[in-house]
Amino acid sequence: MTGTWTLLRLVLRRDRFLVPLWILGLTLAPAGYLSSIKAAYPDAASRQHFYDLNATSATFVVRNGPLYGSSAGNLLAWQCGFVPVVVGLIALLTVVRHTRTEEEAGRRELTGATVVGRHAGLAAAVLLACGACLVFGLLAGLGVAAQGVPLAGAFALGLGFSLAGWVFAGVGAVAAQLTWSASGARGIGIGVLVLAFLLRAAGDGGSAGWLAWLSPIGWAHRLRPFAGEQWWVLAVALAATGLLAAAAVALSARRDLGAALLPARLGRSGAKASLRSPLALAWRLQRGTLLVWTVGLALVGLLMGGVARNVAETVRDNRAVAEVFSRLGGGGPVLDAYLAGTMTLFGLAAAGYAVQATLKLRAEEAAGRAEPVLATAAGRVGWALAHLTFAFAGPACVLAVTGAATGIAYGSGPGLVPAALAQLPAVWVLAGVTTLLTGFLPRFTAAAWGLLAGFLLLSLVGSVLRWSSVVLAISPFQHLPRLPGGTFSVAPTLWLLLITTAAVTAGLLALRRRDIPS
Repeated sequence: MTGTWTLLRLVLRRDRFLVPLWILGLTLAPAGYLSSIKAAYPDAASRQHFYDLNATSATFVVRNGPLYGSSAGNLLAWQCGFVPVVVGLIALLTVVRHTRTEEEAGRRELTGATVVGRHAGLAAAVLLACGACLVFGLLAGLGVAAQGVPLAGAFALGLGFSLAGWVFAGVGAVAAQLTWSASGARGIGIGVLVLAFLLRAAGDGGSAGWLAWLSPIGWAHRLRPFAGEQWWVLAVALAATGLLAAAAVALSARRDLGAALLPARLGRSGAKASLRSPLALAWRLQRGTLLVWTVGLALVGLLMGGVARNVAETVRDNRAVAEVFSRLGGGGPVLDAYLAGTMTLFGLAAAGYAVQATLKLRAEEAAGRAEPVLATAAGRVGWALAHLTFAFAGPACVLAVTGAATGIAYGSGPGLVPAALAQLPAVWVLAGVTTLLTGFLPRFTAAAWGLLAGFLLLSLVGSVLRWSSVVLAISPFQHLPRLPGGTFSVAPTLWLLLITTAAVTAGLLALRRRDIPS
């Protein structure tokens, strides 16, 4: 472990913008949710009505977890039911980024040549992820406690978020030892996260409640904030985190630097004819990511469409809640506003895929795989356009399938597909900006994720809290038609397409003129 604190300072410096950004961004979510709950359900009778309608709804429980009571704190804990999943995802990606990604790029070998112990890098990555999750949990607890809810419940809620992050930091540490590539480690970690969510959903939504105890996401709910806190659950999470970290150290000691415990699958001795173009190679590299995003969002669409009818029943006698949905969905009847808001969330998620697909350009360049391709007859622009094909066509596929799944669950068949596809102009703006960063500022392409996080904050929190229209207008998603129920306007769509075209063109021109790698 020699040099752990030195490496910890190094990773803190590298993430000095990214970590505070996600901590502060997520901290605003519980505080915003609580403000909305108090405005929508100002008295005990309205909260009890909400509880009576939704506590036994299988779809609601599967999506957000169990609802333990009718107090404002109970409703807040239930509303934040998906936050542990987000924190777990961030934690495992952080650990993989500072372990397997460093090995893959060759930087781990350079730091290892100094006075640094074999496991110092792994320890520094886990400490960073766990420390960031703890800070987020404490800030989230303070944020909601400042609004008058019980202090014990507030900190139980925040520490529930933290414990999910701790465990999945350990999962990321183990996954980083198993595969040769960072993408493989991320795939294993995300697979475990999805399994944990499904176990929690199956346990809470069915008769086999013990299944939820097999999931770290379920542990966050079993901490029972505002409902007779069970603090001993934190000990379970700490023990699991310790065991996973110890397993990662033991596995790391059994392999060579840059190697993996799972054998790499050997490729063909000669490439197929179908791989003899930049577009075919891009499809080979992008297809797995596209499939994961499509299936994942389709499953979420089934959940969101399934609860749409319950939304109408929930807000039937509550004007405040109807107003919240109206602000999220741009006005109109409650069901239309709910579905329009849901389409906006799907658009933001599809923008995440667009950013990831575009950043594949930078990933290939940084890993040294772009140079051999460009040494052939393939030109830079053609190579870049091959990947951008998936950055622009991929979100259309994702949104079409997700809109169809939502419509099927809602009962309208494929009727929601046009509403989902209406999000594409804003999604393409994110892809265009990412291309621009790749061309001009390749070292700062991660800023595209920060931009997406800002748009997400404006859509989820800014709209509900009635932020200034000038501030909200920063997000391209605020300029889209709110479908279903809204009217389609050509002018904003054309402006967004023009911005996208200009950004992509400028990015490609810069890519032609700069060094690769840069």
